[in-house]
Amino acid sequence: MTFRTLDDVSDLSGKAALVRVDFNVPMEDGNVTDDTRLKAALPTIHRLREAGAKVVLLAHFDRPKGERVPSMSLKPVVQPLEMLLHGPVRFADDCVGDEAKAAVADLDAGGVLLLENVRFHKGEEKNDPAFAAQLAELGDLYVNDAFSAAHRAHASTEGLARLLPAYAGEAMKRELQALDAALGKPQKPVIGIVGGAKVSTKLDLLKNLVAKLDYLAIGGGMANTFLFAQGVDVGGSLCEKDLADTAREIIEEARRQGCELLLPVDVVVAKGVKPGIESGVRALDRIAADDLILDAGPETVARLNRAMDLSKTLIWNGPLGVFEVPPFDKATVEAAKHAAELAKAGKLVAVAGGGDTVAALNHAGTADDMTFVSTAGGAFLEWMEGKVLPGVEALRAA
Repeated sequence: MTFRTLDDVSDLSGKAALVRVDFNVPMEDGNVTDDTRLKAALPTIHRLREAGAKVVLLAHFDRPKGERVPSMSLKPVVQPLEMLLHGPVRFADDCVGDEAKAAVADLDAGGVLLLENVRFHKGEEKNDPAFAAQLAELGDLYVNDAFSAAHRAHASTEGLARLLPAYAGEAMKRELQALDAALGKPQKPVIGIVGGAKVSTKLDLLKNLVAKLDYLAIGGGMANTFLFAQGVDVGGSLCEKDLADTAREIIEEARRQGCELLLPVDVVVAKGVKPGIESGVRALDRIAADDLILDAGPETVARLNRAMDLSKTLIWNGPLGVFEVPPFDKATVEAAKHAAELAKAGKLVAVAGGGDTVAALNHAGTADDMTFVSTAGGAFLEWMEGKVLPGVEALRAA
């Protein structure tokens, strides 16, 4: 690992650890409806408590834009976190200033304190040095356990890491190890699956990946643009025809880099997008003017699965079709199951991420069988694009 982790800390006893967590959880009527992100923070919290540290949690919730918005308080997180920790969690009504200082000072070794939403202060998203310094006054060391916020250079993700000894938490460490295994130092051959609606949202991603992968499968609506760029009549399907030249450039770059591009060779079409609608498999030269391409066909999936069989590493972002509306989930489900079987058998390191991807893998019932599934949407995508993530760079070992 080229990043500082808690393994590098010799003594935590009595020290106040400022831990940046992702508690931007789904909430309804002031109640947390999904505690997945709370659970993700538990290994780091447990490790720090067992070492005798004071655990001081920093987090944001929603987008209050530097204003104190009562409905965006983190206080509703306290009770569900207490249930997960089987013990008390204290709460401070601010994340800086005298109240926060007093709360930290009053915290026993092994105690847990949640500070109020850091985005209640304008200095957070501006990465204001003065605000970062106020945060730094509260702790002896800094731990970033929120990869999902690491693509933002904010005070609690980047500025603070420059002011205190800074380390990756357990969840962050696992994420970085998985990402390194997927694109940093992967076992080759490496295959990527990139799906989604539009090429325009993933141009940087595609351009970065063709230089690093042995195979790149493109699915979802964006595949239609590539098919159109090669002269296929895609009927009434979603297609960014103005990006045909860009698609052709990516196809040529993939050829130049020795990356085999796997585009659909058959497709599933229907006249509309609704459950149970009549649908059919079409060869690429049999698509009617009013057909909508809504999923990859069986031969496309078989070809993709064969490429996975030949690969040692898979990185996946985006579904192959409109998986939310059966029967257009079939390609995504079949490919996900094949990847999961290979991963379970130890034949494939399978790393996936992005909001739609996580939902698709959960739908397929395969998320738990993949090597690693990242819930970090924007950060995962920017990392795949080859961009520098400020919150990660701040943890890099000298």
